[in-house]
Amino acid sequence: MKNDKYQGVSGQPRYRNKSKPRWLATLALGAMSIAILPAEAQLARKPSYYQQQNNKAAPESAAGQPATRVAAPASLPALRSRGDFDSLARVYDPGTPMQLAHVLFAVDRQARPVRTYYIDTPRYQLHVRFVRDTGLAPSAGKREIDRNYLVPDRRFLFGTLSWQQNIGSFTYEFWEGDQLTPALLRQVDAEVKASFFAPVKFKTNSTQHDRVAKEAGIDFVSQEALIREQPYMPMNLGTATGRVRIVDEASGANALNALLPDDIAVLRQVPINLPPVAGVVTERPSTALSHVNLLAKGWGIPNAYVRDAASVLREHAGQWVALKVAASGYQVRRLTPDEVAALPPRNVRTAAIGAVPGSAKAAKPDLRETRLLPLASLRARNSAQCGSKAANLGAVLAARIPSTTVPDGFCIPFAHYDRFMRANGLADRIARMQQQPGFASDPQIRQKALAQLRDEIVKWPVDPATAASWRAAWQSQLGGGGVFVRSSSNSEDLPGFSGAGLYTTMPNVKTGDALELAVKKVWASVFNPEAWEARSAAGFGAESVLMGVFVQTAIDSTNAGVMITRDPFDAGHPHVTYISAKRGIGIRVVEGQRVAEQVMYSSWSKAIQVLSRSAEETALQLDKDGGVKEVPVELGRNVLTDELVVRLANVGAAVKRTFNAVDQDIEWATVGDRIVLLQVRPYVERRR
Repeated sequence: MKNDKYQGVSGQPRYRNKSKPRWLATLALGAMSIAILPAEAQLARKPSYYQQQNNKAAPESAAGQPATRVAAPASLPALRSRGDFDSLARVYDPGTPMQLAHVLFAVDRQARPVRTYYIDTPRYQLHVRFVRDTGLAPSAGKREIDRNYLVPDRRFLFGTLSWQQNIGSFTYEFWEGDQLTPALLRQVDAEVKASFFAPVKFKTNSTQHDRVAKEAGIDFVSQEALIREQPYMPMNLGTATGRVRIVDEASGANALNALLPDDIAVLRQVPINLPPVAGVVTERPSTALSHVNLLAKGWGIPNAYVRDAASVLREHAGQWVALKVAASGYQVRRLTPDEVAALPPRNVRTAAIGAVPGSAKAAKPDLRETRLLPLASLRARNSAQCGSKAANLGAVLAARIPSTTVPDGFCIPFAHYDRFMRANGLADRIARMQQQPGFASDPQIRQKALAQLRDEIVKWPVDPATAASWRAAWQSQLGGGGVFVRSSSNSEDLPGFSGAGLYTTMPNVKTGDALELAVKKVWASVFNPEAWEARSAAGFGAESVLMGVFVQTAIDSTNAGVMITRDPFDAGHPHVTYISAKRGIGIRVVEGQRVAEQVMYSSWSKAIQVLSRSAEETALQLDKDGGVKEVPVELGRNVLTDELVVRLANVGAAVKRTFNAVDQDIEWATVGDRIVLLQVRPYVERRR
């Protein structure tokens, strides 16, 4: 339906109940400067008895303009015109591309005949207030109201009707925890369609609603389908000043590594890694757990997906701007010459990215331990010898979380790295490297020097006795099978510094010679350009970083992914678990190159909300000759079943309890019916 009155009303229903990820909003991005209003969660969830909050917004017209409100009836039995809808609608974000008009409704199934009430939404704000204040259920207590969400023989059906700009249609919906039945849905569908002036579709807000709609034979639009149409996703909220740098696909890695800490990077592709910058805008959506977004969160910088970002921001290329990424939109404002002149020196701006220098210190290493430590012996205290990554896995194994396993492995402690590097004069080499002309000021010179140092490290010989001990442990403890050789430095997985994606992992190493080479490559990754830049921005000195290595049995997983034990878009939702997943080995889940399957599970509402489903045609599996290979996969099959989502959320909660209720970023996989835990780190998020 084309309805000019509502062409400015965009986005999914958005209610100020702080119940959903902030980025799930729709925004038309034609303007360079968009007014930012205070914004809360933006997934479609109807206001309910469960989430009563004060809403002090002034009455507005559905067209989005503040209005002197004409007294409206408490409700109407039908909405026969646009004027009827306007007279009862509440509008969020008026005058912005995020404005949203919606009307609450209640279907009284006890009335004879059944009666529908379209509610004066600005006046009553919540369904429960309407039924109490109008005398329909004046003394209804919590238990009685609860029944209208949870049982089939309820009196009321409480829903919300709103305009969906992306699909050019009105939709009606229910709270995602509403235990709808097919019979109830058919009844409300008939009532709404008979009493509303325009075509209207059912919008599902959970996987249970999807199933009910299919069983009822009701046409519906899913939350996932609406999200796919979004031209904007705020991945990490924040503000920054910087110079706009557009990185085209043809520019490649050199352009990425040439970015400076005071650049606002506009990226045509989502890269696997990124040097520290002031802000990020990408042309392709990614996941909350992509390496780039985790880095943005760790650095406390704004990060957003904007459709056609390079074209939209081209006029600002090379210019100093103020960038603000908010839930309801983004704002780019050109700085005046006076503002540019007043900016602090670059070294001061650099210090603002991530931790203040000295506050995110590398863990102090214990170099007395030279033994190879098996996973079963590791606990959190062993981070001083082996790094937090290995130590945390030992703690998870010791917790004996039901229905989970941790692949066996052993730690090569910091002492081996220290001894190797001292024998080859690393400290002197670093000093000479840093003294090279242009090293401190030119990222490309740094990149070249660091690459040369990494190549040298890989060629240096390892003490024969030390290399022999690695092979012996690999054979005796792990059976000489394929292993993943992982970084476990003293500058990653820290409470104030994630280090996600900075260091190298060598997959499916299958021979003794390959094991020795893989360990040296992991050691050399201390000098990956992205690692060097991120540590420098966070205040780590090069001499303070040591690399432990965790050698872990390789598993050929059916599915794999990452989860966060809270809502990554809103810290106020500790009852929410965010899960992303792909088929096969999980390397690609955090790359950000392809959008993973993403869901949110609420232990409170018991609802599963789908943000995206994986549409990949291939997956990574272990190669019999070592490394990994790409294989075709069945199209159209969901990675995450509802049963697996609930199990994963329960495992995540158990891991969080193991680490004193600190929220965790967990890498997981499935092999058969078992959930396999591969990595656990504190979830790090900073705000500037």
